[in-house]
Amino acid sequence: MPDQTILNIGFDDTDSPKGMCTTFLAFKIVGLLHRQETEFLDFPRLIRFNPNIPWKTRGNGAVSLRVKTRDHEKIKQEIKRLVSKYSDVENGANPGLVFFEGDQIPKDLADFSNLALWQLINRKHAKKFAKKGDLEFFYHGNGQGLVGAIGAIGYEFGDSTLELLSYRRRSKFGTPRNISAQSVRLMQEKTFPQTFNSFDAKKGRILIAPRGPDPVFYGIRGEDVGSLLSASKMIETDERLSGFMIFKSNQGTGDHLKNYLNPEDLRPYYSGKLVGTVSGTPHVTRGGHAFFKINSKNSEINCAVYKPTGLAHVASKLIKGDKLLVAGGVRKASKLYQRTLNLELIKILRLEKNLVLGNPYCKGCQKSMKSKGQHQGFQCVACGRRSKDKIILERTRDLRKKSYLPLVSAHRHLTRPAQRMGLKNDIKFEHSSWFSIN
Repeated sequence: MPDQTILNIGFDDTDSPKGMCTTFLAFKIVGLLHRQETEFLDFPRLIRFNPNIPWKTRGNGAVSLRVKTRDHEKIKQEIKRLVSKYSDVENGANPGLVFFEGDQIPKDLADFSNLALWQLINRKHAKKFAKKGDLEFFYHGNGQGLVGAIGAIGYEFGDSTLELLSYRRRSKFGTPRNISAQSVRLMQEKTFPQTFNSFDAKKGRILIAPRGPDPVFYGIRGEDVGSLLSASKMIETDERLSGFMIFKSNQGTGDHLKNYLNPEDLRPYYSGKLVGTVSGTPHVTRGGHAFFKINSKNSEINCAVYKPTGLAHVASKLIKGDKLLVAGGVRKASKLYQRTLNLELIKILRLEKNLVLGNPYCKGCQKSMKSKGQHQGFQCVACGRRSKDKIILERTRDLRKKSYLPLVSAHRHLTRPAQRMGLKNDIKFEHSSWFSIN
């Protein structure tokens, strides 16, 4: 019999705003491989890359599989067929598929993947990279999906989470999802913190279900297989589903914000973080958005915090001299706006004293004196004691030295929730219970 081959399979950009989903393609591929002599070496991997790429569809996620097989050439042809079948090319999808044979992933693939987390990588560069690295690849359209396909194979986990994704039957694609909000709320209460970002209690909003016409019914994110399986059994719905699959992912890790940006050369669409000091008074618009500037390495950076994130009230209370770590994505300059860092996180490193001039206090009565008029000094109403000049007062700051996160409903797929701060999860592969077809 032929020797077994370790085959790494990466694919991306099979969906469009009008339908299909890259994880659904993974569900179909795994179903195919389960019927053959194929050994899975890890969970299917759902890797989210830079969320600020302008041409992404939803969460900028790519998928990779790692299997051991004796008939790798046949498997490659079958997977190519499935990619063509389940890609929404007619509505703008540009799927890319990459194969790499071998146990050890080359360093240049890992480096490529790391850059794709926070930079903008051109599809032409991805094609050249694939050819130079002797990767076997296949694509439709302009080949944009090759970026995520290569990156998904090369990705190295530092921290990891899991997501159980359930899928609809084809007859239900595009129809409203009927999920009991009460059941999701109770599920979150019973499984937290082993699951996260399932329900927004403040808004009474379900966070596990997408709104579009794609095949996903719901996705529950968490830390271990057992918690996800238990959580899924608590969800109440009358829809009969096609099945589910558990992915290992970098969701909830803050992966895209781990690199420091160069304040002297902020590139459009890059993601990352900066340390600097507030250089002026924040401006709050009528719509509730907050804008301010920080000085970082002698460069002034425009920062924006939008009302839906829930962080605008934090930004509005900053004063000149506050030292911050800010993180987010760089918005391209336009005719109306300068290049701006749209913030996803504000970490206060140092709070400046808020010193203001105020009326003097009467030492005897411990009350603030009243002004007698312009250039006439101040007088205590109670005892008549006088004072000539105002005094310097320190106002209490309604902020603390800590990290401020967006509202849970404004979290991106990669946003690290508060309960995961400082957590590093090393998830071991479980050979059972991660895949099911109904």
